[in-house]
Amino acid sequence: MAFELPALPYAYDALEPYYDRETLEIHHGKHHQTYTTKFNEAVQAAGIEGKSVLEILTSLDSIPADKRNPVINHGGGYYNHTFFWESMSPEGGQPSGDLLAALEAEFGSVEAFKEAFSNKAIAHFGSGWAWLVQTAEGKLAITDTHDQVCPVSLGQVPLLTVDVWEHAYYLKYRNVRPEWVKAFWNVVNWNKVAERFAAAKG
Repeated sequence: MAFELPALPYAYDALEPYYDRETLEIHHGKHHQTYTTKFNEAVQAAGIEGKSVLEILTSLDSIPADKRNPVINHGGGYYNHTFFWESMSPEGGQPSGDLLAALEAEFGSVEAFKEAFSNKAIAHFGSGWAWLVQTAEGKLAITDTHDQVCPVSLGQVPLLTVDVWEHAYYLKYRNVRPEWVKAFWNVVNWNKVAERFAAAKG
């Protein structure tokens, strides 16, 4: 069964004023749709139909070398964008419970975490993503990936991401990426991050 563009978990204008409707409509309806279409083509070309996106992205070495890059690029684009939409919510909020305790234990405070995450996102060169992940060793870490590389392909469990490709923020924030990253904190879906953290802990 072919992969389909997932519906957003909120309306196109739900993240205003921090994430504008026009950008979200283009980002989801055009960019993410293109990744979905191209991912299906790459999957068919590689002969790996019937697998989930996670199964594909965690077994890239099993894909023939000459078919692998399109799967990485478009499969990563498909997964990363879905993960990104779910990382945001109109309700916003703050971390709590076990997630809060883990962030404080690893980074000293939530504010220190936000600063380190923001710095990673702002300093990322070119197109890509900043992530909060759980490493293979079970520790929380802040990392970034280029283009559409996905942390699951690197043996990590992603918990939160921000998209720093220019198309993700350029209509509203122009070339001022720090303003986009600052605004992002107002729409982080901390309940979803906590849910992912609990699942990663097992």
